[in-house]
Amino acid sequence: MLFKQNYYYKILVFTMSKNVLYWRDVLKDEKKKYFLKILYFLSTERLKRDIYPPNKEVFTAFHITAFNDIKVVILGQDPYYRYNQAHGLAFSVNNNVTIPPSLKNIYKELSTDLSNSYNFKHGCLNGWAKQGVLLLNTILTVESGKPGSHSQIGWQNFTDMVIHVINKNLNGIIFLLWGRLSRNKVNIIDSNKHYILQASHPSPLSAYHGFFGCRHFSKTNQLLIMQNKKPINWFCI
Repeated sequence: MLFKQNYYYKILVFTMSKNVLYWRDVLKDEKKKYFLKILYFLSTERLKRDIYPPNKEVFTAFHITAFNDIKVVILGQDPYYRYNQAHGLAFSVNNNVTIPPSLKNIYKELSTDLSNSYNFKHGCLNGWAKQGVLLLNTILTVESGKPGSHSQIGWQNFTDMVIHVINKNLNGIIFLLWGRLSRNKVNIIDSNKHYILQASHPSPLSAYHGFFGCRHFSKTNQLLIMQNKKPINWFCI
Protein backbone atom coordinates (compact mmCIF):
# COMPACT_ATOMS: atom_id res chain seq x y z
CA MET A 1 0.00 0.00 0.00
CA LEU A 2 2.99 2.30 0.48
CA PHE A 3 3.61 2.08 -3.27
CA LYS A 4 0.11 3.41 -3.96
CA GLN A 5 0.58 6.25 -1.48
CA ASN A 6 3.87 7.26 -3.10
CA TYR A 7 2.34 6.97 -6.56
CA TYR A 8 -0.52 9.34 -5.80
CA TYR A 9 1.81 11.76 -4.02
CA LYS A 10 3.99 11.85 -7.13
CA ILE A 11 0.91 12.76 -9.19
CA LEU A 12 0.41 15.75 -6.92
CA VAL A 13 4.06 16.85 -7.04
CA PHE A 14 4.32 16.38 -10.81
CA THR A 15 1.11 18.28 -11.42
CA MET A 16 2.14 21.13 -9.18
CA SER A 17 5.62 21.40 -10.62
CA LYS A 18 4.92 21.09 -14.33
CA ASN A 19 4.51 24.85 -14.86
CA VAL A 20 6.81 26.08 -12.10
CA LEU A 21 8.68 24.29 -9.34
CA TYR A 22 7.56 26.69 -6.69
CA TRP A 23 4.36 24.77 -5.89
CA ARG A 24 6.54 21.81 -5.03
CA ASP A 25 8.79 23.99 -2.93
CA VAL A 26 6.10 25.64 -0.83
CA LEU A 27 4.22 22.40 -0.23
CA LYS A 28 7.23 20.11 0.12
CA ASP A 29 6.47 19.36 3.78
CA GLU A 30 2.85 18.41 3.17
CA LYS A 31 3.54 14.67 2.78
CA LYS A 32 2.10 14.13 6.23
CA LYS A 33 0.12 11.29 7.76
CA TYR A 34 -3.26 12.98 7.18
CA PHE A 35 -2.40 13.57 3.52
CA LEU A 36 -1.37 9.96 2.96
CA LYS A 37 -4.65 8.91 4.58
CA ILE A 38 -6.56 10.99 2.06
CA LEU A 39 -4.72 9.37 -0.84
CA TYR A 40 -5.21 5.90 0.58
CA PHE A 41 -8.92 6.56 1.14
CA LEU A 42 -9.34 7.71 -2.46
CA SER A 43 -7.39 4.80 -3.92
CA THR A 44 -9.64 2.31 -2.12
CA GLU A 45 -12.90 4.19 -2.67
CA ARG A 46 -12.34 4.47 -6.41
CA LEU A 47 -12.33 0.67 -6.59
CA LYS A 48 -15.86 0.55 -5.16
CA ARG A 49 -17.67 3.68 -6.39
CA ASP A 50 -17.42 6.70 -8.66
CA ILE A 51 -15.40 9.57 -7.26
CA TYR A 52 -15.14 12.99 -8.92
CA PRO A 53 -13.10 14.52 -10.38
CA PRO A 54 -11.09 11.71 -12.04
CA ASN A 55 -7.86 10.91 -10.27
CA LYS A 56 -5.57 12.75 -12.70
CA GLU A 57 -7.70 15.91 -12.49
CA VAL A 58 -7.92 16.34 -8.72
CA PHE A 59 -5.06 18.87 -8.76
CA THR A 60 -5.88 20.61 -12.06
CA ALA A 61 -5.98 24.03 -10.40
CA PHE A 62 -2.29 23.68 -9.45
CA HIS A 63 -1.36 22.36 -12.85
CA ILE A 64 -2.79 25.35 -14.74
CA THR A 65 -2.06 28.22 -12.35
CA ALA A 66 1.60 28.42 -11.37
CA PHE A 67 2.27 29.62 -7.85
CA ASN A 68 4.08 32.82 -8.79
CA ASP A 69 1.37 33.68 -11.33
CA ILE A 70 -1.46 33.81 -8.80
CA LYS A 71 -3.34 37.11 -8.76
CA VAL A 72 -6.75 35.98 -7.54
CA VAL A 73 -8.01 33.04 -5.49
CA ILE A 74 -11.66 32.06 -5.94
CA LEU A 75 -12.53 29.68 -3.15
CA GLY A 76 -15.40 27.27 -3.67
CA GLN A 77 -16.79 24.41 -1.59
CA ASP A 78 -16.61 20.89 -3.04
CA PRO A 79 -16.66 19.60 -6.63
CA TYR A 80 -19.75 19.00 -8.73
CA TYR A 81 -21.03 15.52 -7.97
CA ARG A 82 -22.48 14.45 -11.32
CA TYR A 83 -20.74 12.51 -14.09
CA ASN A 84 -18.23 14.38 -16.27
CA GLN A 85 -18.74 17.75 -14.57
CA ALA A 86 -15.86 18.25 -12.14
CA HIS A 87 -12.35 18.53 -13.56
CA GLY A 88 -10.36 20.07 -10.72
CA LEU A 89 -11.26 23.77 -11.00
CA ALA A 90 -13.77 25.31 -8.59
CA PHE A 91 -17.11 26.16 -10.26
CA SER A 92 -15.80 25.00 -13.65
CA VAL A 93 -17.10 22.10 -15.72
CA ASN A 94 -15.88 20.31 -18.81
CA ASN A 95 -16.87 22.27 -21.88
CA ASN A 96 -19.08 19.53 -23.31
CA VAL A 97 -21.59 19.47 -20.43
CA THR A 98 -24.49 21.70 -19.45
CA ILE A 99 -23.54 24.80 -17.46
CA PRO A 100 -24.67 24.15 -13.86
CA PRO A 101 -26.90 26.60 -11.96
CA SER A 102 -24.15 28.03 -9.72
CA LEU A 103 -21.98 28.87 -12.71
CA LYS A 104 -24.96 30.33 -14.57
CA ASN A 105 -25.39 32.70 -11.61
CA ILE A 106 -21.69 33.56 -11.71
CA TYR A 107 -22.02 34.41 -15.39
CA LYS A 108 -25.16 36.44 -14.65
CA GLU A 109 -23.40 38.51 -11.98
CA LEU A 110 -20.35 38.92 -14.22
CA SER A 111 -22.44 40.21 -17.12
CA THR A 112 -24.36 42.60 -14.88
CA ASP A 113 -21.24 43.82 -13.09
CA LEU A 114 -19.30 44.56 -16.27
CA SER A 115 -22.33 45.58 -18.38
CA ASN A 116 -21.63 42.97 -21.00
CA SER A 117 -24.32 40.62 -22.31
CA TYR A 118 -21.77 38.03 -23.40
CA ASN A 119 -23.13 34.68 -24.59
CA PHE A 120 -21.32 32.03 -22.55
CA LYS A 121 -21.33 28.84 -24.60
CA HIS A 122 -19.70 26.52 -22.07
CA GLY A 123 -18.61 26.33 -18.44
CA CYS A 124 -14.90 25.55 -18.67
CA LEU A 125 -12.95 28.23 -16.77
CA ASN A 126 -9.46 27.29 -17.96
CA GLY A 127 -9.20 30.80 -19.43
CA TRP A 128 -9.44 32.30 -15.95
CA ALA A 129 -6.95 29.85 -14.48
CA LYS A 130 -4.39 30.66 -17.18
CA GLN A 131 -4.61 34.36 -16.25
CA GLY A 132 -3.67 33.74 -12.63
CA VAL A 133 -7.03 32.93 -11.05
CA LEU A 134 -6.57 29.95 -8.73
CA LEU A 135 -9.92 28.16 -8.74
CA LEU A 136 -9.65 26.22 -5.51
CA ASN A 137 -12.30 24.17 -3.76
CA THR A 138 -11.99 23.74 0.00
CA ILE A 139 -12.70 20.03 -0.56
CA LEU A 140 -11.14 18.46 -3.66
CA THR A 141 -13.15 15.28 -4.21
CA VAL A 142 -16.71 14.00 -3.85
CA GLU A 143 -18.61 10.73 -4.21
CA SER A 144 -21.00 10.55 -7.15
CA GLY A 145 -24.43 11.87 -6.23
CA LYS A 146 -23.44 12.82 -2.67
CA PRO A 147 -22.49 16.48 -2.21
CA GLY A 148 -20.25 17.08 0.77
CA SER A 149 -19.48 13.38 1.11
CA HIS A 150 -15.71 13.97 1.41
CA SER A 151 -15.90 16.93 3.76
CA GLN A 152 -14.47 14.89 6.65
CA ILE A 153 -11.58 13.03 5.02
CA GLY A 154 -8.93 15.71 5.58
CA TRP A 155 -9.06 17.99 2.56
CA GLN A 156 -9.66 21.01 4.79
CA ASN A 157 -6.19 20.54 6.28
CA PHE A 158 -4.64 20.52 2.84
CA THR A 159 -6.48 23.55 1.47
CA ASP A 160 -5.76 25.45 4.69
CA MET A 161 -2.08 24.81 4.01
CA VAL A 162 -2.43 25.97 0.40
CA ILE A 163 -3.97 29.23 1.59
CA HIS A 164 -1.31 29.51 4.29
CA VAL A 165 1.59 29.32 1.81
CA ILE A 166 -0.09 31.80 -0.54
CA ASN A 167 -0.71 34.13 2.39
CA LYS A 168 2.89 33.80 3.58
CA ASN A 169 4.84 33.93 0.33
CA LEU A 170 2.84 36.26 -1.91
CA ASN A 171 1.47 39.80 -1.61
CA GLY A 172 -1.60 41.61 -2.85
CA ILE A 173 -3.60 38.48 -3.68
CA ILE A 174 -7.35 39.03 -4.02
CA PHE A 175 -9.33 36.32 -2.24
CA LEU A 176 -12.95 35.86 -3.33
CA LEU A 177 -14.71 33.87 -0.62
CA TRP A 178 -18.07 32.64 -1.84
CA GLY A 179 -20.18 30.67 0.62
CA ARG A 180 -19.94 29.68 4.28
CA LEU A 181 -17.15 27.10 3.90
CA SER A 182 -15.04 29.58 1.98
CA ARG A 183 -15.68 32.43 4.41
CA ASN A 184 -14.48 30.20 7.24
CA LYS A 185 -10.97 30.63 5.78
CA VAL A 186 -10.93 34.38 6.41
CA ASN A 187 -9.00 34.02 9.66
CA ILE A 188 -5.98 32.44 7.96
CA ILE A 189 -5.59 35.30 5.46
CA ASP A 190 -3.64 38.40 6.46
CA SER A 191 -5.81 41.34 5.40
CA ASN A 192 -2.81 43.65 5.80
CA LYS A 193 -1.07 41.85 2.92
CA HIS A 194 -4.01 40.75 0.80
CA TYR A 195 -7.53 41.74 -0.23
CA ILE A 196 -10.58 39.78 0.89
CA LEU A 197 -13.98 40.02 -0.81
CA GLN A 198 -16.82 37.95 0.66
CA ALA A 199 -20.24 36.99 -0.65
CA SER A 200 -22.82 34.27 -0.37
CA HIS A 201 -22.50 31.17 -2.52
CA PRO A 202 -23.72 31.57 -6.12
CA SER A 203 -26.04 28.58 -5.72
CA PRO A 204 -29.70 29.27 -6.55
CA LEU A 205 -30.42 28.72 -2.84
CA SER A 206 -28.23 31.62 -1.72
CA ALA A 207 -27.28 33.82 -4.68
CA TYR A 208 -29.97 36.38 -3.78
CA HIS A 209 -28.56 36.69 -0.26
CA GLY A 210 -25.44 38.60 -1.18
CA PHE A 211 -23.88 37.15 -4.31
CA PHE A 212 -25.93 39.06 -6.85
CA GLY A 213 -24.77 42.64 -6.70
CA CYS A 214 -21.43 41.88 -5.02
CA ARG A 215 -19.56 43.22 -8.09
CA HIS A 216 -16.50 41.13 -7.27
CA PHE A 217 -15.32 41.02 -10.87
CA SER A 218 -15.02 44.77 -11.36
CA LYS A 219 -13.68 45.24 -7.83
CA THR A 220 -11.02 42.61 -8.45
CA ASN A 221 -9.84 44.33 -11.61
CA GLN A 222 -9.76 47.69 -9.85
CA LEU A 223 -7.54 46.20 -7.14
CA LEU A 224 -5.25 44.62 -9.75
CA ILE A 225 -4.89 47.88 -11.66
CA MET A 226 -4.15 49.66 -8.37
CA GLN A 227 -1.21 47.24 -7.94
CA ASN A 228 -0.02 47.76 -11.54
CA LYS A 229 -1.06 44.22 -12.41
CA LYS A 230 -2.85 43.22 -15.59
CA PRO A 231 -6.61 42.89 -14.97
CA ILE A 232 -8.44 39.66 -15.63
CA ASN A 233 -10.34 39.30 -18.90
CA TRP A 234 -13.34 37.60 -17.34
CA PHE A 235 -14.91 36.99 -20.74
CA CYS A 236 -11.92 34.97 -21.91
CA ILE A 237 -13.59 31.61 -21.28
